[in-house]
Amino acid sequence: MPLVVVAIDGPAGVGKSTVARRLAARLAVPYVDTGAMYRATALHLADHGIDPEDRAAVATAVESMPLRLVLLAGGAQVELGGERPGERLRRPDVAALTSRIAVHPEVRQRLVALQQEFVRRHGGVMEGRDIGTVVAPETPFKFYLDADPGVRAERRHAELVGKRGGPEPGPEPGEVARELAERDARDSSRSTSPLQAAPDACRIDTGSLDPEAVVEVMLGEIQRRAARG
Repeated sequence: MPLVVVAIDGPAGVGKSTVARRLAARLAVPYVDTGAMYRATALHLADHGIDPEDRAAVATAVESMPLRLVLLAGGAQVELGGERPGERLRRPDVAALTSRIAVHPEVRQRLVALQQEFVRRHGGVMEGRDIGTVVAPETPFKFYLDADPGVRAERRHAELVGKRGGPEPGPEPGEVARELAERDARDSSRSTSPLQAAPDACRIDTGSLDPEAVVEVMLGEIQRRAARG
């Protein structure tokens, strides 16, 4: 039986991670958070004092970076130097650095190769920004999730406040909206693997749908496309 590979792309705040986890569970295949790989790369560069604007230094560091994508219970897990980075990937400096280092072709080439090798062996539901266009363009099961910028900002703000969990105030909603707009601009305008929907991707507006409803839409589309062969 051929391995199932599902590509889910879209900007931040559209619910990709939640939907991808649930869809992977329904399909009984690994969930692959490609964003965690970019955050792990940013963590590695930050810990080694690499200037994110120095392309040559970034390329050298990424080439020798001890990063792996391994299959464990619950899906694919990132290992950096033989350890799982865990909550270190959520550090504010790492989050701020991630989209800046993702513009470098050398970073994307290294991580895309790891992602492609993983799904070649295990299949999976992959979510990111270039899955359907670069990582797995051959899969028939492609989706592009989107939502109104205001809805996305509200979701992202709630997520950040929920993760903080302490007495410190979270970011202002306006600040979150500005950061999302800046990230959208970077992701969509970069020369290598820009954020865009694959021509044959099924587009879903998640603004008025809860995660389970989105999963049901995706399962129906997967069944239809599988039946077409």
